[in-house]
Formats: sequence, C-alpha cells, structure tokens
Amino acid sequence: MSLIKRNNGSDSSVRTLLTDFFDADRFFSNTLFNDDLIPAVNIIDNQKDFQIELAAPGMKKDDFKVNIENGLLNITAETKKETEEKDKNYTRREFKYESFARSFTLPENASEEKIDAKYDNGVLKLTIAKKVPTAIKKKEIAIA
Repeated sequence: MSLIKRNNGSDSSVRTLLTDFFDADRFFSNTLFNDDLIPAVNIIDNQKDFQIELAAPGMKKDDFKVNIENGLLNITAETKKETEEKDKNYTRREFKYESFARSFTLPENASEEKIDAKYDNGVLKLTIAKKVPTAIKKKEIAIA
C-alpha cells in the first residue's frame, strides 16, 4: 500500500524527493550530506591575474596544502580536534576529523611560477598571475 496517492503524475517530484531522502542506502551513508564539507569557491578573472577565494572558516593556514601537478592546481586541507573530559565515574573522548580536496585545471595563460596564497579571516585567497603574451615574430623567407 502506498502512502502517496498519485494524481496523473503531478506528485512525482514529491515521491522522488521522499525516495531520495529515505532510501536506506543513501540516507544512512555519508553521501547525502557531503556537499556541506566542500567549501565554496569564487574564481575571478582579472586583466592581470586570476583570483581564487575559498571559504574555509575555522581553519588555520597550516591546515592547507596547495600544489600544482601537470597543470592541475590542488588545494587540500585537514583538521583534527581531540577533546577529553574526565570525571570521577567516566572518561569521555571525542575526535573530530575534517578534510577536503579541490582541484582546478589552470588555463594556458596562467603562470604556474607566479602564485601567491594568503589565508585571512576564514578565506584562502590564491592569486595566479597571467602570462604576458609574447609578440608574434614575423620573418620573411626568401625563395631560391
């Protein structure tokens, strides 16, 4: 017996939403809530550079690792927090680990050698300089 009564397919979006939410495989796995762990990113294309702003409040600059490999900019972060509370009859220990990784393909006009990173007020800012376009050399070739 169905709890949702169909009315010519008009309730299909509600049924899909409920099925997605309460599906046992998805509801009890972590994939339903993983979007909260990936920080929001702004990418700004200026005349001289690219700027990437990554919102990661509560972290320290030492939590981040930024590297470039084969034209791919990789940003990873990991935090660990451990607390312990002792009382006469019990001991309580809590562990909290958070990590994320974001990767961006750099455009051809990005200079991999000129990248600055700064973490301030919960925002990691990367400034990637653009390569200066070189003038096309024109050479006349004599035909013999």
